[in-house]
Amino acid sequence: MGTAGDLDDSRRQVVYHPERVGHVASTDYPGVYPGEDNSWDLEKFKEKLVVQVQRLSEKTVELDLVGVDASIANALRRILLAEVPAMAIEDVYIFNNTSVIHDEILAQRLGLVPLSIDPRALDMRGPDGPTDRDCIVFKLEVTCTYNPKSVQGEVDPSKRYRNPNVYSRDLVFAPQGDQAERFKEYPPRPANGNILLAKLRPGQTIETEIHAQKGIGSLHAKWSPVATASYRLLPHIIIRKPIPPRLCDKFAQCFSPGVIRVTQNGAGEKEVTVANPRNESMSREVYRHAEFEGMVDLTRIRDFFLFSIETAGAYPPQDLFPESIRIMRSKIQTLKYAAEKLKTPLEDDAMES
Repeated sequence: MGTAGDLDDSRRQVVYHPERVGHVASTDYPGVYPGEDNSWDLEKFKEKLVVQVQRLSEKTVELDLVGVDASIANALRRILLAEVPAMAIEDVYIFNNTSVIHDEILAQRLGLVPLSIDPRALDMRGPDGPTDRDCIVFKLEVTCTYNPKSVQGEVDPSKRYRNPNVYSRDLVFAPQGDQAERFKEYPPRPANGNILLAKLRPGQTIETEIHAQKGIGSLHAKWSPVATASYRLLPHIIIRKPIPPRLCDKFAQCFSPGVIRVTQNGAGEKEVTVANPRNESMSREVYRHAEFEGMVDLTRIRDFFLFSIETAGAYPPQDLFPESIRIMRSKIQTLKYAAEKLKTPLEDDAMES
């Protein structure tokens, strides 16, 4: 894995002008620059490629992907959204529902509850119906009753009644086959237990059996394993001329907080430095002030992608990006195999002729 390279290389920069964006097209391919061989080379690609995690939390990961074309970065983003498999509720068997929520609406609300189940431990649903290898079963059985301990005149439903609200945490995992042993360490559960599904009042009951199965987001958004998966290009601010000391504070206010740092030099005069360009929103506010004309250029680095990925609960956030790469490699292998199969008959025909 290489380094981020020279950010001041104009060939890598997308230039922000006051009212337009320039240099948006990539030029790193053969024939653009006379006398230069820009054909793709694996060793050069390895030298330039950088993948570095910048921040990791329980739900999100922010990482840098450097040295690839926008088509590759966008393919990985789309795979994260639509082709990395996840578990979601597909079948809802309602045995009793006396709440005000119609059966169809209740089933829809249940289907959109994100589940914390590792899909790598299960198979896709086969043609023979659900089995313990491709299906997770939950039970939802809630009845609302009066709370005998509530005081007279109480108006708060949570104190006046028992089970006035049905939440996603009320889903109870019902192991099938050897699932109790297989999922002993991490039992299947909703990713967020505080999702309100329905409201009940005394005498109302919901009794259901729920089946979750594996799928992909291109079939339905409920199978998307990410809440968000996006990227942006790294902002790069180039100060062409020294900023007059009397204008340093105003210059810093033209950018997002923390992007420009105002310090004092050895002579006691104010000067500015670019502290954290990642935080810049590229509002181009600095271009509105005539006193800064010609002093600064705003650019983005064309092959420096800042990814932000938030898991919906099926995967740890650090596993999502490698999973998208694995699926892309699988798709490339399928395409390669199809191309080789297509090539073989053409070679046979050429030999016969």
